Amino acid sequence: MRPYFTTFYITEIDAGPNGLVTDHLHPEWANLRIVDGVFPVSEIRDTAPIGGMRGIVTGPTSTAVRFTTGTSRIWGIGLLPLGWAKFVTAPAHGFADRICDPLAEPALTPLRDLVDGLFAPQPDEAAELERITRHFADLAAREVPDEARIRAVHSALVDPEVGHVAAMAEAAGLASHTLERLCRRHFGFPPSVLLRRQRFMRSLSHYMLDPTLTWIGAIDSHYHDQAQFVRDFHRFMGMSPRAYTALPHPVLAGVMRARMEAAGAPVQALHVPTSG
Repeated sequence: MRPYFTTFYITEIDAGPNGLVTDHLHPEWANLRIVDGVFPVSEIRDTAPIGGMRGIVTGPTSTAVRFTTGTSRIWGIGLLPLGWAKFVTAPAHGFADRICDPLAEPALTPLRDLVDGLFAPQPDEAAELERITRHFADLAAREVPDEARIRAVHSALVDPEVGHVAAMAEAAGLASHTLERLCRRHFGFPPSVLLRRQRFMRSLSHYMLDPTLTWIGAIDSHYHDQAQFVRDFHRFMGMSPRAYTALPHPVLAGVMRARMEAAGAPVQALHVPTSG
């Protein structure tokens, strides 16, 4: 099932004596997170905070998600665009930049049994992972009509040499109008936004993984200048690079390093699609 997911991962948070930690999720592909412990309160730009949910689905995002949580164990299931097409089937643009309760959203019905049945009274990481794997294996028979084109578009998107929509369409072997339609349906955003997100996430990841770098040393080669990068930082994170640097990153800093070691990509947006 590798072509459908970034990773299945567990994050264990000890909030310590203060009882709460706050961090920011970066723009990423869709996720299902299932929580045992203190339920997070999450906030995506220009929406009211939402909390109190054992299961949390975040659609593909083009902005940061601010979350506050306490001591907890959180399983995350990262759905690549091909995984969203296979296991959810609803158009991704309808869930873009949204936080949803899978127990209340009709399109997310295939995820409900996993949310309800993942945790037993006692933590058991191996058994929980087996339940996740079995749940999606049982759903995996459905064919994805656009599978070959989704793979081609995703491969073009993560190619660091592809910086413009015309080049992305050529690399994917699609007409521009077909690329636009397919990206919105399966990736959540137009190709121009997806490419802009890629160059930003390459830059942010480079900076976060190398503490010796300055922002100017981390920015992607597709940026014309630092001012363009700063504009993108405001667009995708809702703050300046300076403000972001001043914040603590008690959860994401460790997650990025662990993801890099385990999966070869520090953030979901940079995962390279596999063939099987």
